[in-house]
Amino acid sequence: MRQSFLHSVLATAGVSALLMSCGTGPKHNALTDAEIADGWELLFNGTDLTGWRDFNGDSLTQPWHVVDGCIQANGDGSDLSGYIVTDREFDNFILDWDWKLSHGGNSGMLYHVVEDPYFAVPYVTGPEYQLIDNEGWEEDNAPARLEEWQKLGVDYAMHLPDPDSLSVNPQGEWNSSRIVFDNGHVEHWLNGHKILEFEAWTDDWYARKNSGKWENAPEYGLAKTGVLCLQDHGYPASFRNIKIKQLPRKESEPKSLFNGTDLTGWTAYGTEKWYVTPDSLLVCESGPDKEYGYLATNDYYKDFDLTLKFKQLANGNSGVFFRSFIEPPVKVHGWQVEVAPKGFDTAGIYESYGRGWLVQIDEEKENILKEGDWNTMRIRVEGDHVQTWLNGEPMVDITDEKIGEAQGRIALQIHDGGGIKVQWKDLVISEL
Repeated sequence: MRQSFLHSVLATAGVSALLMSCGTGPKHNALTDAEIADGWELLFNGTDLTGWRDFNGDSLTQPWHVVDGCIQANGDGSDLSGYIVTDREFDNFILDWDWKLSHGGNSGMLYHVVEDPYFAVPYVTGPEYQLIDNEGWEEDNAPARLEEWQKLGVDYAMHLPDPDSLSVNPQGEWNSSRIVFDNGHVEHWLNGHKILEFEAWTDDWYARKNSGKWENAPEYGLAKTGVLCLQDHGYPASFRNIKIKQLPRKESEPKSLFNGTDLTGWTAYGTEKWYVTPDSLLVCESGPDKEYGYLATNDYYKDFDLTLKFKQLANGNSGVFFRSFIEPPVKVHGWQVEVAPKGFDTAGIYESYGRGWLVQIDEEKENILKEGDWNTMRIRVEGDHVQTWLNGEPMVDITDEKIGEAQGRIALQIHDGGGIKVQWKDLVISEL
């Protein structure tokens, strides 16, 4: 949002006000014995920025500092800069923090943020609890008006709070917020009042994601774990009492990734053909463009054990990507377990848009592939450890730090060049 001259003057005054008022009142940035016993952790020690760093960085260079027991954003950030993140990732949690904005201030708390050099900003992956001085911003930027999905407390560009539940302290005073993320159940709280709740990854959630601001951000909100992020959006802001209680992950049963009827749960990228036969087989087939094509799960899978069956009806140059993400319109970043004709390393591991082959299979294992018949592939990914099996025989066993740092989708591939046709069935995954 463009800053007016009036905003600049008020922002400067806001910095002074924030600096003078952070340290007053009761002791902050400390846990009670009861909170410690209940599993709460501090994410800010009140003294320095230990545990925080630049988004996509390994140190802290952004214009954030600690004054009188508060993390402060100078207001020097922009849409493309000014983001700091936690050193650690979190999946299910209750997150509490206090915040105070300058007049017209605009900031936010993001979670499940995925870091990768491809993602220039965190909000294309991580949902955001919006922090903004609604009235002050509109005063400073008149005649511009905020959309409802941009206002205080929203799940940014997705879900709106109940207006009757909003209890905001006067501008310049401290407010307290909470995010609950519990295995897909999400709540936003403000000053002790629940202001919104929703379920992530439902049909309604995907409809919102795919029809609004995030329509061209295919990875938005899909991650089940990620770093937390504070935003300097060009306005001074202060934060304190940032604490988190991690919640257990619910155990999941093995599930089928393909329902045998249609492509529910998947999204196709490119112009190549993906369809389901009357006898419940999933088919990938080259189209007239003879380009790359991908069919990717809508969900992310980090640690898992996947089994599937495939049959190569023609040139079988295909593959199974894991911990991958989409670069529109038709590129995939990640790692591929190869599916290819005999002699071309089926069950080996290839890194797209990076190092290329990580592991090719031993020559004597090429005959394990059954040409023109059904083959069973098993892929197990846990942390930085990846194993593959083909028709019950071990093929690859590697440990790779870069893989260990990633998360993402599972995607089936059609290679370019044309003439490819592969059938798939019995895709069953167990999350670890």
